[in-house]
Amino acid sequence: MNSVPSPRSGYTLPVFACAGAIAALRHLLDAGDRPQTVTLDLLNPPQPADIPIAQLAPLPDGSVLAITHSDPGDNLDLTRYTPLWSVVAWGEDDQPDLIQLEGGEGIGKQLEQDGAAAIYRYAKALITHNLAPLIPLGKTLRVTIILPEGRVLAERTSNAAFGVIEGLSLLGTAGISEPLSAPGQLDQSREILRAKAAHHAHLVFCLGENGLDLAVKLGISPDCRVKTANWLGPMLVEAGQLGVDGVLLLGYHGKLIKLAGGIFHTHHHVADGRQEILAACCAAQAVPLPTIQRVLQAETVEAGLGILREFDDATAQRVYQHIVERIDERAAAYVHAHTGHALTVGSMVFDRQRQIVARSDRAQALFDQVLVD
Repeated sequence: MNSVPSPRSGYTLPVFACAGAIAALRHLLDAGDRPQTVTLDLLNPPQPADIPIAQLAPLPDGSVLAITHSDPGDNLDLTRYTPLWSVVAWGEDDQPDLIQLEGGEGIGKQLEQDGAAAIYRYAKALITHNLAPLIPLGKTLRVTIILPEGRVLAERTSNAAFGVIEGLSLLGTAGISEPLSAPGQLDQSREILRAKAAHHAHLVFCLGENGLDLAVKLGISPDCRVKTANWLGPMLVEAGQLGVDGVLLLGYHGKLIKLAGGIFHTHHHVADGRQEILAACCAAQAVPLPTIQRVLQAETVEAGLGILREFDDATAQRVYQHIVERIDERAAAYVHAHTGHALTVGSMVFDRQRQIVARSDRAQALFDQVLVD
C-alpha cells in the first residue's frame, strides 16, 4: 500500500517581500548585480530559503523594483502566484530609522492603528535582519511593499472582520507556510488525533493559531488541543471512530458558524453561506425582519454580529446561543451518520478580539474536562 506523500510546504508572504527587497537593494548598490535567486535567513525557523526573483528594474526616480511571486506550497491559498513588488530607495538624511518600511497599493490598512500598514512584527524583523547588514554606513533605506492584486484578493477574505481594509496583510509569525488545507495534511492531522485520543477522552479542536493561542489563555491543557485547519468533518468522524467521549470546538465564529448550516469543510473555496446561516438563525429567534435583512446584506459575519449587538445585546446573545447549540447538534448528527457512534460535541465561538461570544451547555461541561490539572 502506497503511503500518502507529505504535502509540500511553502513560504509566507513576508518572505517574498523580503527577498524582493534584498534583490532590489543589491542592484541599488551595484547596477551590475541582477540576482535571479536570493537566499535569505528565515529567522523563524533559523534556516536559509532560496527565493526566485521574477523581474528587476531600476525606476526613473532612482529606486529599484524587484518582483517575486508567492508560493504557499500545497495550500488552498488565494495568494498563490500573486506578485509582490518590493521597491527600495535610499532614505532621507533625517530619517530616524535605518529602514523605513511602508505599505503601498494592495497592503491593507489597520483600522485600530489609525490606518497603519498591515505589516506585522515578523515581516519587519525579517526585512531588518536581512537588509541591515547590506546598508552602507551613513545610509538609510526606504522599502515599499506593493501587492498589485491585494485589494481585489482582500474582498475574498475575512480581513475586514479583523479590522484590515483595502488590501492584504503581510501576516505570519514564521517563514514556512504549513500546508494546513492540503489533502495530505488531513492524514497527518489524523495521526496527531490518534495519538492524543489514546491518552485523552476529551479533546479540543482548534481551527487555527487564534484558537490554539486562546485555548492556552483559557487554561486548556496543551495535550488536549488538536489543530484541525478546515478539515472539521473528517476530524470529527475520526474522533467518533476512535471512541473519544467528547470534543470541544473552539474557533472564530465566522468559521464555525458554517457547521450550523451543515458545512463541515470550512475553507471558503469549498463552501460559504455564512451570512445566510446567520440570517436564518436570526429568523429562528424571531429577530425583526429589517434587522435580519441588514444581517444578510452585511459584508462579513463579524459585521452581522455588530448589527445584532447594535439592535440589542440580549438578542445577539440569544441568536449566538442558538448557533452554538445548533452546531453541537449538527456535528453530533454528522458523526453518527458517518460512524454509527455517539460523540458529544460542544462549541465555543469567539470574535475578532478573541472574546468568547457564546458557549453551549455541552461546551461548558467539556471545558471543565480539558483544563490544566
